Amino acid sequence: MGKSYERIDGRLRAFIEAQHIFFTATAPLAGEGTVNLSPKGLTGSFAVIDELTVAYLDFAGSNAETIAHLRENGRITLMWCAFDGPPTIVRVHGRGEPVFRDDPRWAGLMRCFPDIDPARHGLRAIIVVTAEKIRDTCGYAVPFMTYEGDRPLHGSRFERETDESLDAYFHKKEHVATSVDGLPGLPLPLPPLPPTA
Repeated sequence: MGKSYERIDGRLRAFIEAQHIFFTATAPLAGEGTVNLSPKGLTGSFAVIDELTVAYLDFAGSNAETIAHLRENGRITLMWCAFDGPPTIVRVHGRGEPVFRDDPRWAGLMRCFPDIDPARHGLRAIIVVTAEKIRDTCGYAVPFMTYEGDRPLHGSRFERETDESLDAYFHKKEHVATSVDGLPGLPLPLPPLPPTA
């Protein structure tokens, strides 16, 4: 039924890269803390960096739970499931790190996302995940669903923001700089978006 893998390559990599949506799960260390589960999409916002490293773009939003949990403990699970074709679920369990706009690694990582205009989506971080456990399982109960396209709403909402107005937006949101459990979230003030190479 399930199989473990030592690396992300071949058929496994092809499956992951073909999916239009994936999910991220994180949690604080505190037993009573809030577990976070988030859907991630937008064509071109996910990349396999190497056989044990993946990354995705963290866009503007009204909270920053994943960032807060990763800053505290680094634990993260990513999951992809097939909504067409063979019934497959893939999970990558690992250690994640948010790379922020003022990090010297930013420009190099952004080259992995050539189809994304970072200014259009209020890009605030790049989440880099090092895989520790890679598994697939059957997805027999996952329904068939048809992909129609990316929603344009996120881009149309945030493309009008400047670095200054985006920073002001984040300051107004209760759970961007601080998680729902009081952990440090997105560091503010927001650094300027580095120029694209």
